[in-house]
Amino acid sequence: MKLAPRDAAGFLSRPDPRVPALLIFGTDAMRVAERRQRVVAAQIGPQGEGEMRLTRFAAADLRRDPAAAMDAMRAQGFFPGPRAVLIEDATDAATDALKSALAAWAEGDALMVVTSGALNAGSKLRKLFEGDKRALCLAVYDDPPGRAEIEAQLRAEGLTDLPPEALRDLVALGQGMEPGDFRQMLTRIALYKLGDSTPLSAQEIALLAPPAGEAAVDSVLDAVADGRLSDIAPLMTRLAGQGVAPVTLCIGALRHFRQLHRVTGDPRGPDQAVAGLRPPVFGPRRDRLLRQARRWPNEKVEIALGELITADLSLRSSSPPPAHALIERVLMRLAALAARSR
Repeated sequence: MKLAPRDAAGFLSRPDPRVPALLIFGTDAMRVAERRQRVVAAQIGPQGEGEMRLTRFAAADLRRDPAAAMDAMRAQGFFPGPRAVLIEDATDAATDALKSALAAWAEGDALMVVTSGALNAGSKLRKLFEGDKRALCLAVYDDPPGRAEIEAQLRAEGLTDLPPEALRDLVALGQGMEPGDFRQMLTRIALYKLGDSTPLSAQEIALLAPPAGEAAVDSVLDAVADGRLSDIAPLMTRLAGQGVAPVTLCIGALRHFRQLHRVTGDPRGPDQAVAGLRPPVFGPRRDRLLRQARRWPNEKVEIALGELITADLSLRSSSPPPAHALIERVLMRLAALAARSR
C-alpha cells in the first residue's frame, strides 16, 4: 500500500507491528536515508544495534542468496525486543526475493526496511509493495517538509513550547536545509538548551545554525545596503586577504539586490514577501532584509541592479579594468545611494 505523506511522520516515529515491510524510494539519497534512519531507530530503539537486533545488507547480496531476506526477517536473536532488517539500494532485480520474504512474514518477525533510488510507476519492486495489503511504500520527493513534519522533529528532540519567532525560524530552516543537516542542528540546539528554561531566541538559532560560507561576503553587502560607507573599504580589504575574488563579490551583490527587488516589488508588502522567499531567510538576517526593504524604494533597487550588471559585464569582458577597484567604486556608489534613502 502507498503510505501517504501526511501519515508518514506517524509511522516513521512509531512503526505498526502488523506491517511486515516498508519500501522507501526517491531521487534524493539523503532524504531517503533520513527517513530510513528514523524508522529503524523507532523500531529497535537506541540499544537495538548494540543488541544485534538490526541486520543490514545490500540488495545485491540477494542475487547470490535469494533466501537471505527471509532468513534475516525470521531469525531470533539472543536479546528480546523488536527487530529490523535493512536492505539498501534495492532494484527490480530484488523483487522476487523480497516477494518470497513478504509472503513468509508472520507477526513477531522483524520489520523489513528496503531503500531504493528513483522508481517509476512501472517498476516491479514498487508495484510489489504498492500492491501488497500489509506492506507500505513511501515515495520521498524533493519538496521541502511541511510544518507538521518539522514540528514532529522538534518534539522528538524535546524542543517544545517554543516562542512563535523561534518556531517560525526553525520551520524556515527545516524547509531550506538538507534533512540530515537540519536534524544535526536540532540535536545541537537541544543540547545547548539542556537545563536552560529560558525561551529559545532567534539569535541563539542563528548562532547554532550551520555557518554560511558566504557570511563574510554578506557583511559587505549589508554595509552597502545599510549605507555604511566607512565600513566598506576595511571589509573589502579583509575579503581580499581571504582570497575572495571581486567577481564573487559582484555575483553575491547581484543575488542580494535581486532578492531585495523581489521583496520591494511584492504588492503584499515586505513581511509577506520575505516569508515567501526560497531559500528561506530567518533570524537577524531576516530582520536586516526587512530593514533594507523599507529603506530602498523599488526604483532605487533597479538602479543598483543596473550598476551591478554593468560591473559584471566589465569584469567578464576580454579587457577588464582593475577588478578590485571597479567593484569597490560600484559598492561605494550604492552605499551612498542607500545613505540618501534614509
